[in-house]
Amino acid sequence: MTARLIGAFVAVVSAVVHLYLWFDGVKDQGTVGALFVVNVVAGFAIAALLVGWRSWIPLFLLAGFGATTFGAFLIAVNGELFGIHTHWSWYAWVAAVSEVLAVLVAAYAAYDEGYLHRPAHDRQLVR
Repeated sequence: MTARLIGAFVAVVSAVVHLYLWFDGVKDQGTVGALFVVNVVAGFAIAALLVGWRSWIPLFLLAGFGATTFGAFLIAVNGELFGIHTHWSWYAWVAAVSEVLAVLVAAYAAYDEGYLHRPAHDRQLVR
């Protein structure tokens, strides 16, 4: 359960950074502004699912959330995403660390909870 709490925390951190940026002017950037709202809602929803539903699905959502959000940022830093180019800053570092941690924590929790391997009693001996 500790890994799920950490996962919920990093999802909320990413969501809060995106909410801050949305209020700081991203809301006026068309598609990107709308996607920041989606990110905020998704971050809080995934955090709630992680602590309230013991299933592999919230872990899968956390990993996807972290990977796609960080991937979109890398595209915007190295080129343009929907016409927007950005740069590394303190809030970008906070979000990036939280998103990378989201992927790592989701993978760890999925393994720890048995979703990425079969329990020993379910394995068959291969000859």
